[in-house]
Amino acid sequence: MTSIALSIFDIFKIGPGPSSSHTIAPMKAGYDFAQEAACLSPGELARAEKIEVRLYGSLSATGKGHGTDVAVLAGLMGNAPETCSTELIDKLHSHKDDDVDPIKIGDRTFRMAVKDVIYDKVDHNFPFSNTLVIRLLHKETGTIFEKEYYSVGGGFLQWKGWSPPERGTPVHGYSSTIEFGKMMEISGLSGHDVFMENEMAITGEREDKIISGIDRILSAMEDSVDGGLDGEGVLPGPLKLQRNAAYLYRNSCIMDGSAGRFIALLSAFALATAEENADGHRIVTAPTCGAAGVIPAIYCLLKRNLGIPMKNLRRGLMAAAVVAFLCKENASIAGAEVGCQGEIGVATAMAAAMITYAVQEDPVLAVHAAAIALEHQLGLTCDPVQGYVQIPCIQRNAVGAVKAYTAHMLAVLEKPGYFDLRLDYVIKAMAETGRDMSCKYKETGLGGLAVCIPEC
Repeated sequence: MTSIALSIFDIFKIGPGPSSSHTIAPMKAGYDFAQEAACLSPGELARAEKIEVRLYGSLSATGKGHGTDVAVLAGLMGNAPETCSTELIDKLHSHKDDDVDPIKIGDRTFRMAVKDVIYDKVDHNFPFSNTLVIRLLHKETGTIFEKEYYSVGGGFLQWKGWSPPERGTPVHGYSSTIEFGKMMEISGLSGHDVFMENEMAITGEREDKIISGIDRILSAMEDSVDGGLDGEGVLPGPLKLQRNAAYLYRNSCIMDGSAGRFIALLSAFALATAEENADGHRIVTAPTCGAAGVIPAIYCLLKRNLGIPMKNLRRGLMAAAVVAFLCKENASIAGAEVGCQGEIGVATAMAAAMITYAVQEDPVLAVHAAAIALEHQLGLTCDPVQGYVQIPCIQRNAVGAVKAYTAHMLAVLEKPGYFDLRLDYVIKAMAETGRDMSCKYKETGLGGLAVCIPEC
């Protein structure tokens, strides 16, 4: 098996919610298409009369509720996920019938409205469920330029003819937890030092720049929690769901006993980011937008309430990234591929590893905590009500954060040798479960809670 050559910045990406598969990757696609089309010959561009965007798979099934149409147009307008303003996203959402600001490609200007995005077949023959096709068209002669894109989960984007970007080779190659442990044994290094040497080799960056990038990610996570705790009112969409994080945060102080306050506070932190995500505001994929509240909640709890030093928190995030790498490479982190077990399930496992490594700095215990966490999320379906990342998604972040802390306690406090639940086995089980899971339960909104809850 090929050694994993992912970077921590592949997993943790800053961008707008509510879904990394449905917003971040499609925005990247729109941005890429505009850049590629601008390289066409003047004659080809002169013939183009319109831009066409077609969505397939779960992008078609739940794209309206997820804001895929808005994301693609924002990308075509020249916006990247990391820098796209919340104001522009809000404006596009509220003016879907109106032409957006002119889309400039090369020396041509095109007019297009959000409502012009075409929701095509849910069942199709493209190689990935989340597929979008963007074209430059002439009314009579047809397609002038076309590109077929695939949103493969966690904000990752591929396209027809795509090949992995050139990267450095990991110093310590691994594709499983067993192999990672062997790399530590051979090198005599700690888990975080093995990680950092690989990160420097893969990205070509210095250690101080990587640390600065990690701090930027953690700061954005904390901002999303604070933004959610300040938020009030109703979330977008027909569900008319009230924001709840600030209310829960205020009420956490009246809970009886320290355990109740602890769980309420952790839940409030998770809800805060999840609600920011549902509002289309800026969050960090961890590993996806829909699961973006779990790790920020754990981070804020460790930092603010348990006083864990920043050095340990960075190392904890590295441990979380290793879990995400293994899940992505050996299964999936996309709800459209394996259901919510690949989103909230993986986020819970990542968070359990983060806590354990930040507190214990023990890679064996961290991996064990991750295995416990993921084991109890196997089979979790992705069934968003009316296609919005709100019910059950928001509260699942809070439950995931609490499960992560529980898994950490079980791994650290249980009798040594009680049961060796290897993470590699659980990831394999997740992949097999995802393959067997009906597409009704994989982000299409065709089964589960999505059809059992009456329309509001």
